[in-house]
Amino acid sequence: MYSSDLPNGFTGMPRKKSGGTLFSDASPSPENGARPSEGDGGALAQPSRGRLTLDVEQADAIEESLRRWSWVNIDLSAVRHNVREARKLIPRSTRLLAVVKADAYGHGAVKVAEAALSAGADHLGVATVSEGIELRRAQIGAPILILSQPPASAIPLLLAYNIMPSVYESEFAVQYGEMADAHGMEAPFHLAVNSGMNRIGVRYDEVVPFMMQIGFHRALKLAGVFTHFATADAPEPFEFDVQAHRFEESIAALRQMGVDPGIVHAANSAATVRYPGVHYDMVRWGICMYGFHPCPETRLRVALKPVMSVHARITDARLVPMSEGVSYGFNYRSPGSVKICTLPIGYADGLVRGLSGRIDFLLKGRRFRQVGNICMDQCMFEADMRSFATRTRIDPQVGDEVVIVGEQGDEAVTIDDMAAKLNTISYEVAIGFSHRMPRYYLG
Repeated sequence: MYSSDLPNGFTGMPRKKSGGTLFSDASPSPENGARPSEGDGGALAQPSRGRLTLDVEQADAIEESLRRWSWVNIDLSAVRHNVREARKLIPRSTRLLAVVKADAYGHGAVKVAEAALSAGADHLGVATVSEGIELRRAQIGAPILILSQPPASAIPLLLAYNIMPSVYESEFAVQYGEMADAHGMEAPFHLAVNSGMNRIGVRYDEVVPFMMQIGFHRALKLAGVFTHFATADAPEPFEFDVQAHRFEESIAALRQMGVDPGIVHAANSAATVRYPGVHYDMVRWGICMYGFHPCPETRLRVALKPVMSVHARITDARLVPMSEGVSYGFNYRSPGSVKICTLPIGYADGLVRGLSGRIDFLLKGRRFRQVGNICMDQCMFEADMRSFATRTRIDPQVGDEVVIVGEQGDEAVTIDDMAAKLNTISYEVAIGFSHRMPRYYLG
């Protein structure tokens, strides 16, 4: 055998000949023209004479889920379903903007955008110039709106990649128009109106003076006007109604001065489901597109499918004697007759440490309690090894697949549940699942 040639005597990989295989018998040496590599000491390219060499390209081809046993599945058929559900709620003539900012809420902007457009979305919404450029470089030609005003230094990128900004400062608008005019181009934009959220936008009762400030510029083209509701997901509609009334007043004022507002839009996901009166010319389909309900009131009105699921495989499984601790701080101690199983996912992957001891995982259609403090890269769960007449014992093994988020059998563990335990919203938890775990796109 040749175990001495490999670390720790490992003999799990068969020895193969060259010709595209993982191993090659040809050892680089001065005699065959090999030269020492620079920078890293040639650890892979220049092994000791007589040892096997690795085909680095073939080794690099090993997919991410086989390098570390944790990954995220994205169900694109669920994205398409959720877009079609939105289409059922709005008039045929009303446009739908799919919000794919923040890498599509952690789901993958390009793939989600393509799926949404194929199911009936018309426009795409992003938060930054770079997010828009990513879509353009993926050959996506749909209108892209940045849902805030970028720095003036980004104006050349807006024009080069045909990305529309939101505008609410006259200085930015004029610079945008000037650069477009200098290149014989138009400068389309959407006017952001502050109807009460007080985050961005021209104040609702100042839109006419604002448009008079910038309306002289021949390159500027008002392509749309929008606002954002702060309380569309709140049980009581009073504050929502105030914002809607203010926005409609601003649109009426623009029309009265002879300005065509273009595409008028205000409805986020919650308002799209709850308030048909504010569908206007376009709705913005955000969190609902990913299968999350923004509030309890939407659950009976639209049937959504979750898009993201999170998975891992057991890397270690051991019987831990009674009273022995598990993980940092020994906040959990074994009650005996339990198997402690380790998964390669931790808070660096988005499984927040504050969930320690408060969530369940799914294995073979059953719920198992997560135990011990969640670590940066790993966490543990407990499997009761006692036998009960009413329950079949499950004996977890290394390599078994575990569902962190998703469904298995009749059971489900959800991001909504995690968010409730953390006293936050599903948006934050979903976005938190990092790209250290590869995304696999299904459907």
